[in-house]
Amino acid sequence: MADGGNAIYLCVDANGRKELTDNGRKGCKQLDLPGLIAAPPARRSEAPRPRAPVSTPGDFPKVDSAQQKARDDDRRAILAEELEAEEKKAAELRKEYKDGLPDRLGNERNYAKYLERVASLRDNIARTDKNIDALKRELANIK
Repeated sequence: MADGGNAIYLCVDANGRKELTDNGRKGCKQLDLPGLIAAPPARRSEAPRPRAPVSTPGDFPKVDSAQQKARDDDRRAILAEELEAEEKKAAELRKEYKDGLPDRLGNERNYAKYLERVASLRDNIARTDKNIDALKRELANIK
């Protein structure tokens, strides 16, 4: 059996739910776990130690500033194209959505189908707006 400091107890409440705990109370059964080595309790009084700075190995490949600038320019151009496409998509979706009252299509005789399409349009607009915000953040983060 594990000693009192490292003992594990199985407790069952009135509803039959089982719980494993390290403090025995009435109605709990101490489990026999041979070779149990419990981890010491976490120290809460110590502040986390700062990590040592990571140094780059001397043979690590480096990119010169002109090449990095070219990469950043390419990335900026790609993100700008994606942003333009998303903004165009958002404008088309908003035009179709018409402030929540889009025109009913011929196959939407069932009102539930219409409402489903309206909800889908609203979700697509929200998703597109999030994409636009993310692209703007990415563009702002480029050096």
